[in-house]
Amino acid sequence: MNRTVTRLLIANRGEIARRVIRTARRMGIATVAVFSDADRDALHVQEADTACALGGTLSADSYLRIDKLLQAARDSGADAVHPGYGFLSENAEFAQAVTDAGLTWVGPPPEAIRALGSKSAAKALALKHSVPCLPGYLGADQSDATFTTHAQQLGLPLMVKAVAGGGGRGMRLVTDMAQLLPALHSARSEALAGFGNGDLLMERALLRPRHIEVQVMADTQGHCIHLGERDCSVQRRHQKIIEESPSPAVNSALRAQLGQAAIALAQSAGYVGAGTVEFLLDEAQSDKPFYLMEMNTRLQVEHPVTELLTGLDLVEWQLRIARGEPLPLTQADVRLQGHAIEVRLCAEDEHFTPQTGTVQAFAAPKGLRFDHALHAGAVVTPHYDAMLGKLIAHAPTRLEAIDRLRTGLNQTAVLGLPTNRAFLAACLQHPVFRAGEALIPFLAEEADAVRQSLQATSEARTVAALAVLYASQAPAGAMPCPFMRPVRMGLGLELGTDILSLSLQEQGQGQVRLQTGDATHQARVERNGEWLHIDLNGQRWQARAAACRNAGTNMRWHVQLQGPTCFELWLNDQSHSAPSTGSSAQAAQSLRAPFNGKLIALHVQEGQAVKQGDAVLVIESMKLEHILCAPRDAVVHSLSATVGQQVGPGQVLVQWKDAA
Repeated sequence: MNRTVTRLLIANRGEIARRVIRTARRMGIATVAVFSDADRDALHVQEADTACALGGTLSADSYLRIDKLLQAARDSGADAVHPGYGFLSENAEFAQAVTDAGLTWVGPPPEAIRALGSKSAAKALALKHSVPCLPGYLGADQSDATFTTHAQQLGLPLMVKAVAGGGGRGMRLVTDMAQLLPALHSARSEALAGFGNGDLLMERALLRPRHIEVQVMADTQGHCIHLGERDCSVQRRHQKIIEESPSPAVNSALRAQLGQAAIALAQSAGYVGAGTVEFLLDEAQSDKPFYLMEMNTRLQVEHPVTELLTGLDLVEWQLRIARGEPLPLTQADVRLQGHAIEVRLCAEDEHFTPQTGTVQAFAAPKGLRFDHALHAGAVVTPHYDAMLGKLIAHAPTRLEAIDRLRTGLNQTAVLGLPTNRAFLAACLQHPVFRAGEALIPFLAEEADAVRQSLQATSEARTVAALAVLYASQAPAGAMPCPFMRPVRMGLGLELGTDILSLSLQEQGQGQVRLQTGDATHQARVERNGEWLHIDLNGQRWQARAAACRNAGTNMRWHVQLQGPTCFELWLNDQSHSAPSTGSSAQAAQSLRAPFNGKLIALHVQEGQAVKQGDAVLVIESMKLEHILCAPRDAVVHSLSATVGQQVGPGQVLVQWKDAA
């Protein structure tokens, strides 16, 4: 039966909403955006044909409100709903409500979502159709005692997982039985907060697998095909940050086996539309066995990888299937050409801690696909996911794709808040990744080495200081300063953490004489648009600096450098400030919030003695729970926040006194 899709409401935000708008517009379909109070000025709101306010700031008050979304559809005259990914995209009740309202649902039937959206239900269905699964416990009894009994029977290591949702939330690895109960409680809490369902499952864990997923498409006529696999093994906190296709570990025979298993699972549930079946591949075994993880009953974040590899528009396929059209290709018609790699650009530091702030400067690279919702002035809040966008490269070979993507990352500028841009570029350059040997533990084993490679050299720090001075003062070529002027720069996000002291003399025509310690250097500074070109000691650098926010009496600057190596630095001009006691002294006396979030658990009370590393409190930010631990042995002197309170970066939460 053909259904109408002429005015499409997109029940989502950010880059996926913009992505759907782009295809719908090309197909002649009008679009309706929805937005929370926090997203009133977002790009997807500006680009849609119509926009409807949902009100509220939190997801629970806006993008997760089925009643508000249906009312927006009625008010705007929409006849179809695309859920994007995240939020309600895998919610069977939402799909049912859309259908019951007489609207076209761009996604699988509610029955298929119910059958496959729960990891435990999907595994039970898979076992009936000979899709390989790891041994585990999938039962309805969610008591700690039952999990403990089954854990003892299964043996270690084990993985605890939320049965609902995804994105790495509600997952905990257990390698010691003493970890089981804390893992169950933490995973249950995170799952309940993220998905409204705290049910868990447990299965044997593979410690060194690959994460392989297969893209499937199915129409209403009963046809289902796969579009190859994606390797998503590079992850942090069980969340993907690099995805590629084809997988370096999958040959044509294994690809066919994975595809057949994925199709069998989808068809067993009467699946329709775009979906992804995720597997663990055990490379430690010579026959490379694979096991079902779950099926995501929606479009994936990393779908552009498959689009570039196949030349297909998966959103267009979704819309055509929703209208009742058959698949335009058979399995034999699918062609995978070249290699595609995607990285997820996130608002987080190199330790994967989420960050918020305002984008002060933005520049996209040339020659890459970049799905994003960024612009100068965009505000990144703690209310939604930390992902800012995805950069995707396609090339004839894997190494060419890696090099194109790394070049594009170095050309991308997002200044004003910490991002993982430089970290991603360093991962792409890592010899283990370049050799195609990165497994799921890759970052657990190599992240420290990657972080070390991002530590700025003395030359890079000097160049960054020059970039700040030229960005904050008169441009090159102005009246030179005839004497050496001392400059003190605080390096890092915290005042006084590291001090760069130098003296400089502007000599005119962009020439600068620098003195650092006993060494004297000559530098030349030229401006080219937003970038400064700095030649220091024969090394050529490009630098871009943006003022972010006031840190006391000092302006904080974010500097991006391209040169022999690429760096990002944070500096404060402290030339006229008294020396700071530094963050180490502050840490000794108090525990401060590292980012915006909600305090959801407090594990200490006033007068309680703690040991270094003890869990003190839990902050929820950007859909994830973060445990803050005691930095030293101490006694809790006072508590400055309560459970349920919103906290901000630098806010004192706990004050310490020395243990007796």
